[in-house]
Amino acid sequence: MKKRLAIIALGAALAPAAQAQSCLEPDQLLALDTRYETALQIGDVTLLDELLAPEFVWVHNLASMKENKAQLLARLGKGPGPMKQRRSHDISRHRLGNTAVLQGLSSVEKWNPGGESFRTLRYQFMRTYVEMNGVCRLLAVQTQKVWSSEGL
Repeated sequence: MKKRLAIIALGAALAPAAQAQSCLEPDQLLALDTRYETALQIGDVTLLDELLAPEFVWVHNLASMKENKAQLLARLGKGPGPMKQRRSHDISRHRLGNTAVLQGLSSVEKWNPGGESFRTLRYQFMRTYVEMNGVCRLLAVQTQKVWSSEGL
């Protein structure tokens, strides 16, 4: 009985330390999400292939397009497109167990034809990350355009 209690006590003592190392902790998750945004901007399919869960799905603006992992990687493999910059801001994090959802805004600057000027688009996003065996994977993304320098 004493041995069993000692094992339970040890497990309880180690649980907070193990959780502190989680890739879902705020700083680690925001850093991972920044890597995701950068990978989208530059078309880094190698990083995205590693980061995205096999079951990944992205529901775009008004469900105008839905992409799975293979479709997104194929699209970005053709080139990242006329993107100048993209960044996330006003982010909040919601966590339950091994799942975290980031919610915020993503501002995307795209070059206009000719490359001398650009337009800005702003999207509301939700990104769902799941930790499995100590590794975070992006499972789902939903985006909704909320503003554009061209108008909605």
